[in-house]
Order: sequence, then C-alpha cells, then structure tokens
Amino acid sequence: MSQVCEWEPGTPYGAGAVVVYQGVTYKIIQPHTSEPGWEPPNTPALWGRMEQPAPGFQQQQGGGYNPGYIQPQPPSQPQYQSPPPPGPPQGGYGGDEKRWDQHQTQQVDIHHEERKKNWWDLDDHRKKQLEIGGGLVAGLAAVGAGYYAYHEHNKTEEEKKAMVWGLQNWLQEAEARKRQFYERGPSGPATWILSEGGQVPKNALPVGQQNGETLFVCRGFYEGGIQIGKVSPAFQKGAVVGYGFKEVSLPKYEVLVGDPHALRWVDARGRLNVQSLGARPVEGGREKDGTPLFVARVQHDNNVIPGKVSEKLDGACSACPI
Repeated sequence: MSQVCEWEPGTPYGAGAVVVYQGVTYKIIQPHTSEPGWEPPNTPALWGRMEQPAPGFQQQQGGGYNPGYIQPQPPSQPQYQSPPPPGPPQGGYGGDEKRWDQHQTQQVDIHHEERKKNWWDLDDHRKKQLEIGGGLVAGLAAVGAGYYAYHEHNKTEEEKKAMVWGLQNWLQEAEARKRQFYERGPSGPATWILSEGGQVPKNALPVGQQNGETLFVCRGFYEGGIQIGKVSPAFQKGAVVGYGFKEVSLPKYEVLVGDPHALRWVDARGRLNVQSLGARPVEGGREKDGTPLFVARVQHDNNVIPGKVSEKLDGACSACPI
C-alpha cells in the first residue's frame, strides 16, 4: 500500500500515489513531477478526489471537485485523459456538445495527409468536426493538465487549438519514425527516436558534456515549432530546450541516434550559410514560421552544449547549463 503524504511541489508522483491536500485525499491519475500551481484541485487530469479520507487525516466537508476516474475501454481503442483548464467553460458550441478540450476519446478519423496541414489552413467546418469528435484529444493528453492550464492561459482559444493540433501531429510522426526504426532498421546515418522522462535510447549520439555528464541532442515541439536542445539521464525533468532566453523542460522528445563514423562536425561562425559548409547539415527542427533549424554545439565555459543554428540566427543558440 502506498504511503500517504501531504502534497508538495517538486515531487515525483508515480502510479498508485495518494496524497492529502488541505485535508482532502487525492489519488493519482497521471504520473508526473509536481510543480508550484499544480495543486490537486487545480489539475483534474492528474489527480482524482477520493471519497474516503486517508487514515490520520480529516476529510473536508462539501465543496471541491470530485471528477470521475478514467472509464475502461476496449484494448484496441486508445485511451487519453483530456486535461480541461481550471474554471468554468467559456465559449463552446451550445446545447449538449462538449467543449473541444473536454473529450477523453477520439471519435473522428484524421487522414495522414491532413495531419501535415497547419490548423489555420483547415476550413471552419472541418475544425468544428475535429473539435466535436475529439480530434485534439491526443495533443491535450500530451500537453498535460498543468502545462495547459498555467502556461497557455494568455493564448486565445484558436491559438490553443493550433498548438495542440501541431503537437499531436508531431507526436504521430515521431511515433511512426520510432516504429519504422525498430521494425526496419535505420534508413540513414542518423534517425530521431521518440523518448520521454530523461530516457536516452541505445546508440544515441553523444554531442557534448556538462558538469561531467554526457549530453545528447534532442528535439521537441514547443510554441508551434520543433526546437533543438539537450538531454541526459542525469536531468530530472527530461529534455531541455532554449527558447525566448529561457530554458524549457519537455517530457516527450526525440533523441538523435546513429553512426558516429558517418557524421562529422564542421566549424562555423556567425550566421549559417549552408552552401559554404561543404557538407549537408543535420536538420533537427523548424521555427514556428517554418525556418529550418540545424544541429549545432557550442562551448560554454568548460561545457559543450548542443543547440540550434539557422540562416536567420546570428549564431548558434543553446540551452545554457542548469
């Protein structure tokens, strides 16, 4: 039986965890590492309130929320827990239709070619079909309740939908790449492999070092683009990318694996000129506007840090040591 403790930020909570917050007992729904602002009453996709108080604690009477637990589904049907934002729903379609961010299962088909489209390029009729049919549910589950509720509150509803749509389409592509790699083997000298939670796949390419720890290059979806960063099993929060002069932790990311003898580093300074390199750089991602990003590494004090470079940046950018 799991030990019952008071909820605290900065704490890893795994499957079966039970906590007490303000006298109310909660059981975990989605394993995660807590952060300030992710209190159980505010994150219904992470915690479910229990009817019975934990031994030694007094249950508060009345008020609060009491969400239902995830309903079982047939094994062939994927199950997602959609994290609705806190507070009363705003907007919606009216009537008995669910809001786009309150679905738990996807009931609408999305064609492979359609996933390559930007949310803004879809017509209004198709957008509504996706919203009503749970077409954004996989992206919502990947974003996570805490991130969605607390980091995206300044975005409009359409901006949130565009972000979630882009994230889940990248995840679909990443899962397909990973599946093909393990079924058919590598198709080139380097391949991006989906991972999470600080894990690094076998044959990952070492790119640098930080405080004596080996760093590997990774990439992940953030703010409408695919950003390049660093990952190490020593990192507690998974992968880290630099964006907007700050470090951002990503729970799901891809790691570059391949043959180190088939790749080489090329010295460069200032703004990248691909034609002058004399070699084909490894493309790792793209900015929100579609600008390609290439894998780079930079010297930072006594550390060597992986990062990104493009023809629009004045030099290489990386996530600084943490």
